[in-house]
Amino acid sequence: MTQEELLPLIQTKDDRAFSHVYDMYSKSLFAVINNLVKDREEAEDVLQEVFVKIWKNIDSYNESKGRFYTWIINIARNTSIDKLRSKGYNNSQKNLSSDNFVHLLDDSNKLIHKIDTIGIREFVNKLKPKCIQIIDLLFFKGYTQQEASDELQIPLGTVKTQNRNCINDLRKFLHV
Repeated sequence: MTQEELLPLIQTKDDRAFSHVYDMYSKSLFAVINNLVKDREEAEDVLQEVFVKIWKNIDSYNESKGRFYTWIINIARNTSIDKLRSKGYNNSQKNLSSDNFVHLLDDSNKLIHKIDTIGIREFVNKLKPKCIQIIDLLFFKGYTQQEASDELQIPLGTVKTQNRNCINDLRKFLHV
């Protein structure tokens, strides 16, 4: 089935058209999505979202404004970008599995790892509550300074200044 034969069927939401569209375009759309998202499972989820959007929004496609393929590639690209910007996706990237950190406990020969395993957190907990909060977000949870600013509802400049002051206080505890 050609694209010209397929478009009228898609626009009338013919069920046969959906499987043809999927067969014709899923590989190229997945390549675009996976290139942006860089996580196979997430890319598969986004691909599914893209096909739902194509199906639901087919009425907004205008042949005179561009090719069908260009239209669906833009849907895939925009949906991928939306996924990358979503708070849920960003939080899932911050919550790494404990398997990623097991080597810290196993490798007792490296001083930097010893510091982490003996409890750098104990030194942080000796700081002022505001410092504990900022260091927790920035260093233990992986927030950017802007994300910490949003989370704490304080200006970005204040986060930067407090972070610098807190690190200096931490250095005093560690005598570095």
